[in-house]
Amino acid sequence: CRSTELLLIVSPSPPIEGKTMTLTCKTQPPPQKLDAKLQFRFYRDGRPLRMDWNSLPEFRIPAVRKADSGSYWCEAKITSIKLKLSRRVQIAVHRVPVGNVSLEIQPPGGHLMEGEKLVLVCLVTGGTGDIVFYWFRGARGLSLKTKTQPSLMATCEIPAVRESDSDQYYCAADNGYGPSLSELVSITVRIPVSRPVLTLRAPGAQLVVGHMVELHCKAQRGSLPILYQFYHENVTLGNSSASFGGGVSFNLSLTAEDSGNYSCEANNGQVAQRSEVVSLNIKVHMEDRNEVLTSGIIELLLGILAPTTLTILFCCWLKRKDCMRTLRELSIPNPVPQESNYFNSQAPEQLHPDYENVNIVSGDEVYSLVYCVQQEQPSAAESPLGIHPGDKDPSAIYSRLKKADLTDMDYDDVM
Repeated sequence: CRSTELLLIVSPSPPIEGKTMTLTCKTQPPPQKLDAKLQFRFYRDGRPLRMDWNSLPEFRIPAVRKADSGSYWCEAKITSIKLKLSRRVQIAVHRVPVGNVSLEIQPPGGHLMEGEKLVLVCLVTGGTGDIVFYWFRGARGLSLKTKTQPSLMATCEIPAVRESDSDQYYCAADNGYGPSLSELVSITVRIPVSRPVLTLRAPGAQLVVGHMVELHCKAQRGSLPILYQFYHENVTLGNSSASFGGGVSFNLSLTAEDSGNYSCEANNGQVAQRSEVVSLNIKVHMEDRNEVLTSGIIELLLGILAPTTLTILFCCWLKRKDCMRTLRELSIPNPVPQESNYFNSQAPEQLHPDYENVNIVSGDEVYSLVYCVQQEQPSAAESPLGIHPGDKDPSAIYSRLKKADLTDMDYDDVM
């Protein structure tokens, strides 16, 4: 009889972690008696992998692990008679290193509101066996969490983020060959603005026209920058952006029309909040009130009475032309020759009008007649004693006023 040997065959060789490993116990040469019933059992490091004997010459490990590495052999027997042990085979399970580590965040985009849940998902596209996952925060690598599991994905959760959680994050994975790192992912946590408070800062308790009032709007909470807008009766007065805390101000020089309701609005891109309404009552002095009233009356007169006034002036202009035409057509008789009442007058002379002036007073017509006395100047020899030619200007102008009614006018004869 030839001696029969047992051979232990491992498939695949070397085994890959996470894959199926099959152990086969093979007799060499095969037993001569075909009806012989062989029983098999497999061992690792001196311990049976299966307590019972089995007629199958194979043993399978569905997902072999790195820890499954060791010394293996098999044993065969016929009925109760032990046949032989196989040679020992040293099996080393091979592990595939992790690769292509990446970090994903949920919700995607990296922008969260305060109080939302943040999920950091660390992924690897390759690697076998148990993988240790790490999560870090910031460039200094502040450790957040560590988790070990035989999978290609693991998660880390922050139930409710705060504004202070805004930072850069990354993860790492290691299955025995050294950690592999992901890229940095930025996360921004923003705080919605709270309802702003509008305050009025005035120089005195009583507001009057001309005072300078400061409107101050401030939201107690909210991520910067914040855009503030000011309203008067829901009409926008102006806006200003604040990149630091403390709110913003809007200066207003008061007029009589600035009384009413004021409010402000704060918006940081997440939500907009409107403040409560603040009423502003402005006291108007009597002088200012009269000015406003006078201005209103003038505007009213200009708007309503201007056409009527222009019409009346035009009519008066036409009437005046008619009046002046009538006066020019009126003939004024020359005065009757009379003896001279003046000193040194030698003979009666006819006075000739040089020009005339016409005035209308209280509806009565008054004619002012102006005459120039034409008189021969006697020579020096003929001049009477005591009389000098220079005593009277021969070109002197004398006027006489003719009154229509002396009771209506207070004019005297003018010389």
